[in-house]
Amino acid sequence: MALMITCAPARLAAWKEALGPLLPGVPLRAYPQEVADPAEIRWAVVWNHPLGDLRRYPNLELVASMGAGVDHIFRDPDLPPGVPIMRLVDRLLTTAMSEYVLLAVLRHHRQDAGYRAQQAARLWRELPAPDTEATRIGILGLGVLGTDAAAKLAALKFPVAGWSRRAKSLPGIESFAGEAGLAPFLARTDILVCLLPLTPATRGIVNARTLGALPRGAYVINAARGGHVVDADLLAALESGQISGATLDVFNQEPLPPDSPYWSHPRVVMTPHTASITVPRSVAPQIAENIGRLARGQPLINLVDSAAGY
Repeated sequence: MALMITCAPARLAAWKEALGPLLPGVPLRAYPQEVADPAEIRWAVVWNHPLGDLRRYPNLELVASMGAGVDHIFRDPDLPPGVPIMRLVDRLLTTAMSEYVLLAVLRHHRQDAGYRAQQAARLWRELPAPDTEATRIGILGLGVLGTDAAAKLAALKFPVAGWSRRAKSLPGIESFAGEAGLAPFLARTDILVCLLPLTPATRGIVNARTLGALPRGAYVINAARGGHVVDADLLAALESGQISGATLDVFNQEPLPPDSPYWSHPRVVMTPHTASITVPRSVAPQIAENIGRLARGQPLINLVDSAAGY
């Protein structure tokens, strides 16, 4: 029995180094070059696996995502039925995402772009002082990542609200839920942060309707998935001034094509899907834990709901 690793070649060594000591005696097979016998594969750790490939392994017992998101797994219409799928819940992933969100919020809130422009023009001018307690932040998604970011923003005295599929109760965070709660959530949001899982229900949620429901001049931060944003709608909202700017870490097509208007847009800050990067040595223990739990017949940790897609 062996574990298969499907990832970019540059990341393979780090994954083997992290998992090897935790799974003594278990062969670690790199896909595809080291997978000679599909029947040997019992567990798979994957990122953007080839569609339909996971059906080839008759003894597969567990599929583990290499990140907190699992949309890259559920995009496969031919997943093996009944095989549990796990995501990663990791301190470093959570901390990194909150750092990214706080950086993006504070860069906008403290008018960093304006001051950088003034520096380039050698202009010494004080911009109007921002008011933290009057700058309302709304977070789409109150899972592990959204909850942590919300708490850290609230600690800085921003008024923070969250929107989720089902109502949640979090100290110091105003909660909105469901379709009925989306419009009032947007209406009170000056800085919108998207940290939702990507599912059929959330794809394209940042669109002309939702952007139009924000106060004029609102700011958008997307560190979830590119599929949450309808690009044409966001660009139109930026052009009209309905949206004053955006920080984008994820895109519908990655790498971002050279002809994308985001590259040179004066009111867009972009990064190459680096808001929260998985560190194999930090997450390997939970993958090994689940493999051990399978052997002992115990309940698994960090499983996702296949019906919900997250």
